[in-house]
Amino acid sequence: MENSKSNMGLKVGLGIALVLFLGTGFYTMNLYKSSNQIQKDLTEEKQLVMNDLNAMAKQYDVAISENDVANKNLTDARSRIQGLIDSLKISETNVRSLWRYKKKYQSLQKEMDVLLAQNDSLRVENSYLATSLDSTRVRLEERNMFTDSLLVQNNALAEVVENAAVLNTVGLKGFGVIERTSGKLIPTERATRTDKIRVCFTVAKNGLVQAGDQELYVQVIDPKNNTLGLNAQVQFNDKTLSYSIISKFNYENASLNICEFVASKGKNSFEKGRYIVNVFNEKDLVSSSEFTLK
Repeated sequence: MENSKSNMGLKVGLGIALVLFLGTGFYTMNLYKSSNQIQKDLTEEKQLVMNDLNAMAKQYDVAISENDVANKNLTDARSRIQGLIDSLKISETNVRSLWRYKKKYQSLQKEMDVLLAQNDSLRVENSYLATSLDSTRVRLEERNMFTDSLLVQNNALAEVVENAAVLNTVGLKGFGVIERTSGKLIPTERATRTDKIRVCFTVAKNGLVQAGDQELYVQVIDPKNNTLGLNAQVQFNDKTLSYSIISKFNYENASLNICEFVASKGKNSFEKGRYIVNVFNEKDLVSSSEFTLK
């Protein structure tokens, strides 16, 4: 009887032990499966964070490439992201580590939103500034062209005024005269009787010429191509002028009749033939005529 009870207790004990063993095995199996699933999920989550960081790095690369001048804030942020990517690659795959990297990613995401917004605003401002500078450059070029054109016109006008502001003579004529002791002058065409050559002309009115003392150079050339009178020379830049007499007068912005006398080189030695009379305003010939002594 006692043996029967002992066997029954042993069987019950063995049954309980078997149940506990099977339960423990089942629990251990489930725990292992759960651990593998958690590790797989953590690995996938880690890869997602890595993908997000790589995408963020590419956004920075695009923003940096769009700037002609390096933006230090963008390049520094790009370096921090690369450092985080390199650290994440070698980090432990656990909840605590992954949570820390996700927090850093979220912080970098907020920083990137601010930096890219600032960069976009700066690019818009730079684009507007470049457009404004181009417009300003075009206006300056147009103004320079206008100024150059105006300068050319002013120079041309100044040249016209300068050329126009010159005394001219009209009615120039030369002829021989006999000079009496009384001072009376008798015109003559005979060379042997001519005492002097008289040159007369009218200084024309010119409002562009300033009133005051003026002078013109009179040149009388005989038939042998000699300059009569003083036969002096005056230099104007690269031109030398031989003249017979300097006609000096006071110009008062009105027409003025002038006569000058030119003597021969020797007493009563005027040659027969054609004489040329020229009047110069400095180096410029303003009138010319001729006459003949027989």
